[in-house]
Amino acid sequence: MRLKVGLDLDGSLESLGNSMTDLADALTETGECDLVRFRTLSSRHAKNESRIAFRSLWAPLWRRGLGPSLDDLLAPVDVLHVAGLATPPTKRTPLIISVDDLRPLREESRIHQRITQLRRAAQHGATLVASTVTASHEVQQVLGVKRSQVVVVPPAVPSVALTTHGTDLVVNVTGLAQWFLDLAPGLIQFAQLHDVSLVALTSTAVGQQIRQSGLNVTVRARSEARAALTQARVVMHFSDGARFPSFAIAALAAGVPTMARSTTINRELLEGAAALVGSDDEVLAVLDEVWRSESRRAIMIAAGRSRAIDFAPATAARAYAALYRDVVRG
Repeated sequence: MRLKVGLDLDGSLESLGNSMTDLADALTETGECDLVRFRTLSSRHAKNESRIAFRSLWAPLWRRGLGPSLDDLLAPVDVLHVAGLATPPTKRTPLIISVDDLRPLREESRIHQRITQLRRAAQHGATLVASTVTASHEVQQVLGVKRSQVVVVPPAVPSVALTTHGTDLVVNVTGLAQWFLDLAPGLIQFAQLHDVSLVALTSTAVGQQIRQSGLNVTVRARSEARAALTQARVVMHFSDGARFPSFAIAALAAGVPTMARSTTINRELLEGAAALVGSDDEVLAVLDEVWRSESRRAIMIAAGRSRAIDFAPATAARAYAALYRDVVRG
């Protein structure tokens, strides 16, 4: 039996693209699901997306997990899947919520509205989806929900082209601005020694900090991530672990040797494919080897491309299709 799935495209937005759109296309290609595509927070972008009547009125309520039931506003489906800030209530239809961003759940930036919203949804029977085992433990602890209500399915990482002649040292700065500023002088010296550009992919706020510091760093917005990847010889992905490391995995898929901090989430996802460093003192030494050693680069490229298959849209689509069946049965 083919399931009918309602999928919210206003979901997990990444610098490389909208992963929910990639997931939708991959689900369609599996032939296992009939999709009803819709948007909870923005107007529809294509003719194959369903229009929700008075959506702009309901959107502020859905951000708090309140408002009219979504299954009263859409054509009948077997299961509904959302991944963004909106978690509309449902009356009859099982609801799946992907929780890809942990920043609103953490002490330093805790957003109580988001916590309340997710707790309310879980209390009404929603299934929460974490992107990693590590993240699932954090979701369970913060929200106080049962282990059975949180499952693990990695999101779709958008497909990227193979990088063949990159020369830049590209650093993805996510939540660790001060770390980058402290390490930047050594990275700048390394880039100058090799006559290459040091490129920092950052948010607008962090980019402003870097520019004000006067450091010799090329700052690029996250929206330019795909273009930056085509010019990279080595990618350094150093984040606070609050979000799934899509850029690092995309770098692996592009055949770019990648470095990352040795955190729990990175060991879970990247160990054996990326060079993981345990302390700041190791960074430059590891970078030098990954930059110079052709044998190590060849091994990392092969291992990285193999690992990236685990997070391709087609892989995510098969995992989500299985989850949809389980939720409908259960």
